[in-house]
Amino acid sequence: MTMQKIEANSPEAQSSNLLADNLAQLKALFPELITEGASGPAINVDVLKALVGDKLVTDTDEKYGLNWHGKKKARQIALSPSTGTLRPCPEDSVDWETTRNLMVEGDNLEVLKLLQKSYAGKIKLIYIDPPYNTGKDFVYPDNFQDSIKNYLDITGQTNNGTKTSTNTESSGRFHTDWLNMMYPRLKLSQSLLAEDGAIFISIADHEIHNLRHVMDEIFGPENFIANVIWHKMDSPKNSAVHLSEDHDYVVIYAKNSDIWRPCPLPRTEEMVARYKNPDNDPRGPWLLGDLAARNFYGQGRYPITTPSGKVISGPPAGSYWRISEEKFNELNADGRIWWGTSGDNRPGIKRFISEVKDGVVPQTYWPWKDVGSTRHAKQELSQIMEADAGEDLFITPKPVRLIKRVLQIGAGKDALVLDFFGGSGTTLHATYALNADDDGSRRCILVQLPEPLSDVSPRGYKTIADITRDRIKRAGQKFRNEKPLQKKDLGFRAFKLDTSNIRAWNPKTNDLKTSLFDHLEHLEAGRSSDDILYEILLKLGLDLCVPIEKREIAGKQVNSVGAGVLMACLVESIKGAEVEALALDIVAWRKEQGTVGDTTAVFRDSAFENDVAKSNLAAILEQHGIKQVRSL
Repeated sequence: MTMQKIEANSPEAQSSNLLADNLAQLKALFPELITEGASGPAINVDVLKALVGDKLVTDTDEKYGLNWHGKKKARQIALSPSTGTLRPCPEDSVDWETTRNLMVEGDNLEVLKLLQKSYAGKIKLIYIDPPYNTGKDFVYPDNFQDSIKNYLDITGQTNNGTKTSTNTESSGRFHTDWLNMMYPRLKLSQSLLAEDGAIFISIADHEIHNLRHVMDEIFGPENFIANVIWHKMDSPKNSAVHLSEDHDYVVIYAKNSDIWRPCPLPRTEEMVARYKNPDNDPRGPWLLGDLAARNFYGQGRYPITTPSGKVISGPPAGSYWRISEEKFNELNADGRIWWGTSGDNRPGIKRFISEVKDGVVPQTYWPWKDVGSTRHAKQELSQIMEADAGEDLFITPKPVRLIKRVLQIGAGKDALVLDFFGGSGTTLHATYALNADDDGSRRCILVQLPEPLSDVSPRGYKTIADITRDRIKRAGQKFRNEKPLQKKDLGFRAFKLDTSNIRAWNPKTNDLKTSLFDHLEHLEAGRSSDDILYEILLKLGLDLCVPIEKREIAGKQVNSVGAGVLMACLVESIKGAEVEALALDIVAWRKEQGTVGDTTAVFRDSAFENDVAKSNLAAILEQHGIKQVRSL
């Protein structure tokens, strides 16, 4: 057996190829659609039209929808794989060994691509608060050719860093730039959602009309759920030129509206207090429901005689009894009809708290008294960060109660949540809070661009991501202090986006000899074994929070990931005389763990003394059932 080497252009070294996946799915359904194009597999548009019964429409015909300059490129950007990686940062993390939350610093476009293999179809809820495009929001260009380099440049992580800027209306491409930024990110988010998942997006009037068009195209208009109105101002803006803008929106789309259902909201103490038991009914407190309704009901007109003998000829004018006479008599016999203390009131139906749904159906109007205001959001951030008076750490934070409401509706107790416009970190803060309230075990993935701060921070913050990280650290500590006996996940694993650990072949045309020698080690210099290990996890589609056990075997450090699903030995030297002991001990450890299913074993290619040593190790592992052996 030969050991397969993972190169920079190998599928294992790249994120999920959505374009190839789409073609494969189409080919499986309609093989006749796929033809050979100038640059590989292509779609036969004429065949597609025939399959849907359209023989008249041509490519030039006008179609309903939203178009803008750069839309085609935006699609291409979404479908192009990333060759970057996420480097682990245990020193910036909290509870690295045990937490299942993630905080990723990086360009969310590239991060979304890198998350595809590990999390596609697994995210229950996505909440994002993207730039509102008011002219004050940070919007940066996506470079189709070299997006990782572009990201490093604009965030000042290279010597050639470029200055970041806002998307001003004077640019002439105000809406276009915003749409080109949003489209590929929303496209990638759709594939990450579970079939019973949903996405909630905070937005203002500036772009809600464009957002709805884009969401209809990506998610389908049939999967639109609601436009929620968040009454965000607890007092009017007296400085407004025209009207005080007192609301924003939360736009909700499901992955599949036929499957997705909102979780009911818990009843407030005020709601519970409305249930009384004036007749000491053994079934407990109840709330009186109106027997009359305005909707037409064919059996909803009949006289009723009260216990006192008073005859009620029928329902009020313009209405109908909501149940038949037969059903009414049945409920009355069961003591479920209330006639008032006098016994001659118009009857109502007793609805017992013990028999109603566990919660309340969510509504599309969220007043600030229930979910907080923008002022409350800034106060919360200032308090948790112990900010000085007048210190404005983050311009547009969202209140914790607002995001808790989103989580309550869209995320069950064990849901995986994603926020790829992490901002000040409110979503993870709210996840901590809701888990503490309802004993949930929700997980959260937070992604934030390290946007450079315009002013020097006295706290030492250099980027928005620094603020994000510090806020969620403080939030976790707050809950530890408040509920020391409650054992909850209040940590996060920190990662940073970077170029791949696997070096691409990039020769110097004027000095090929030097290039060849430089490429003998095709892993980037300065990268740790953990850097390489987590890139392997990403590229093999494993959860970044999967348990990892380290053990010294035959004098070499070996990592067992997911109880033996992956065995990785990334030491820099493996001699021929060490191969047999190393291979057999790996096999024994795998057996000890009781690994179910296939195991992939990965080694550093340059570590082997020679090709014989590499081939022998692969052969021994194959003899004992480990058939997927790779080197990089």
